[in-house]
Amino acid sequence: MAPGIDLDPLDNLAVGTVGPPGQRKFFLQARGGGRQLTLGCEKVHVQALLERIREALEAQGSTGSDFAGGPSEPPSEPLDAEWEIADLGVGFHEPTERYVIVVRPGTAEGETPSEDTVRLWATPDRLRAFAAQAEAVLSAGRQTCPRCGLPMDPGGHPCPLSNGARPVF
Repeated sequence: MAPGIDLDPLDNLAVGTVGPPGQRKFFLQARGGGRQLTLGCEKVHVQALLERIREALEAQGSTGSDFAGGPSEPPSEPLDAEWEIADLGVGFHEPTERYVIVVRPGTAEGETPSEDTVRLWATPDRLRAFAAQAEAVLSAGRQTCPRCGLPMDPGGHPCPLSNGARPVF
């Protein structure tokens, strides 16, 4: 196995945010194996991770909704990222019948990563609990426009379907 950090077994996995909707900073917090990590990420990382988790659970026939391990606990404060996530992946380890989320840190171009890859080892129940908690966090953001699907700010929304134009930022 490649060198890195293993949180095994994973006791909790949760998404947290700081800031108002539209300006939120996202965090992934994992606790297990006597260690806790808080990693900075983008909303798109959380969305992609949820999609991969659903695909992995479905591929293994683990799509039930009972959370025998209990729900994910909210992240503990303060949410200070140890590093930023660049890549996430989800796999299934057949010998242990557990899933592994592989997290790699971001680096500036040409630099060697200063942090190790992190592997988060989880049961199907833990992944389903995380998915429910992450969905709740994502849905607490800005509402989407019913016409175009873009996020709407409280002060208004330049819907491209209403006037055919959307300002370029």
